[in-house]
Amino acid sequence: MFETLSDRLTSVFSSLRSKGRLSDADIDATTREIRIALLEADVALPVVKAFVAQVKERARGVEVSQALNPAQQVVKIVNDELIAILGGETRRLRLAKTPPTVIMLAGLQGSGKTTLAGKLAKWLREQGHVPLLVAADLQRPNAVQQLQVVGERAQVAVYAPEPGNGVGDPIEVARRSVDEAKRLQHDIVIIDTAGRLGIDQEMMKQAADIRDAVSPDEVLFVVDAMIGQDAVTTAQAFMDGVGFDGVVLTKLDGDARGGAALSVRHITGRPIMFASMGEKLEDFDAFHPDRMASRILDMGDILTLIEQAQKTFDEEQAAKMAGKLTSGENFTLEDFLEQMMMVQKMGPIKNLLGMMPGMGQMRDQLNSIDDRDLDRIAAIIRSMTPGERQDPKIINGSRRARIAAGSGVSVTAVSNLVTRFFEAQKMMKRMAGGMGIPGMPGGRGKAAKAQKKAKKGRRVSGDPRKAALGKAPADASADEPKKGGVLGNLGGKLPPGMELPPGFDPSKLRLPGQK
Repeated sequence: MFETLSDRLTSVFSSLRSKGRLSDADIDATTREIRIALLEADVALPVVKAFVAQVKERARGVEVSQALNPAQQVVKIVNDELIAILGGETRRLRLAKTPPTVIMLAGLQGSGKTTLAGKLAKWLREQGHVPLLVAADLQRPNAVQQLQVVGERAQVAVYAPEPGNGVGDPIEVARRSVDEAKRLQHDIVIIDTAGRLGIDQEMMKQAADIRDAVSPDEVLFVVDAMIGQDAVTTAQAFMDGVGFDGVVLTKLDGDARGGAALSVRHITGRPIMFASMGEKLEDFDAFHPDRMASRILDMGDILTLIEQAQKTFDEEQAAKMAGKLTSGENFTLEDFLEQMMMVQKMGPIKNLLGMMPGMGQMRDQLNSIDDRDLDRIAAIIRSMTPGERQDPKIINGSRRARIAAGSGVSVTAVSNLVTRFFEAQKMMKRMAGGMGIPGMPGGRGKAAKAQKKAKKGRRVSGDPRKAALGKAPADASADEPKKGGVLGNLGGKLPPGMELPPGFDPSKLRLPGQK
């Protein structure tokens, strides 16, 4: 969504990194490039003016002029101002003190309200709530049926007493849905209202009447992030005609320039609360201004990546798999397939890698990633017998031909997968052996070091004071245990200034960890 804006801003900041100090001319040139980048991204002109003025004022202040790295300070300022324009902080849903909490969705037809209703319901169900979807869009053909299908996929109940297609009173349906939710003990009601292809008085009146009938705790305005400047006009019209408490952005995965996201909140004063980033019901989450700003500036979004991993991976299963990886033993193709399937559940690989810092500079490589390659690998492994998955060494030529035929790939593809698996297995075993790295468990160099030390014998320092510390008493037997615990083998006298106090018995000294 923000690729063009991200690329332009990244190039602007890269030109600043070579400068030890920024002049007024540098700041003017930078803010001019930022202005062009925002306008190209379809950001509303009033928003651009306010943003650039704030960045310029702060860039000429003390925080940049006295900074060791002015370029980094400018990036920080732009990041701060982007976060401010996007809302500052994440706005959570307001829940009613007495259930059910009523959430009303409003917006133009085609903005994705019905699908969004299902995504929101699924998201709330995963938070521990029991939502009820309400089919109050009785104008659009098959809108009721669509909501029922979406509700079934989201495993959420749907209240649809009227068939729709122009039949029924949406205001009465909305009113009765609250009583139905109380009766069936649903704690959240999500009302899907009708839209139009454009703004008209009839639609506004119906939405306002539904709002007055159910007194919703939250009115969410659903806006298509791909419609550019029209998003601001539509949002302002709904703000004046119906009023809303928060904004939901849909189709953030599209190829539009993203100006709507940066404009709607600033123009209406209402926060962006949720964002939809794909067609699947899982492609939905709360909107985090700081994370979105970080993505725009190509600084990554590690927090969202971690959260997705936590939601997808089972902790016990992950711990078991980590044990296999660190031991380097018994890691089979079955385990590899299981891990690959878990990663796929987190979403497209391109999107996951895109959350890593600096990946904006590798966009061409990311665009070339095809998730179907993972599907082909899965097909190859699933075409193997359980014995072949456990021990790929038994896969000979005839077996490879059979696996290739079963998975619809070439024999070469099967051979490459098996070869790469063996290489990965070897690498994991080397890592499990410690590879001689200090602190790694099972370091393979321990025995070798001990043997080497035994061969060399004790080294004697050329410093007489150190040599005296290392010498054992001349009359000490080789088989006799050295007395004095840790310090008992010092032997002789200590150097001047380091003598032990009279009566000190080293054998009674207890160091940490000794019993």
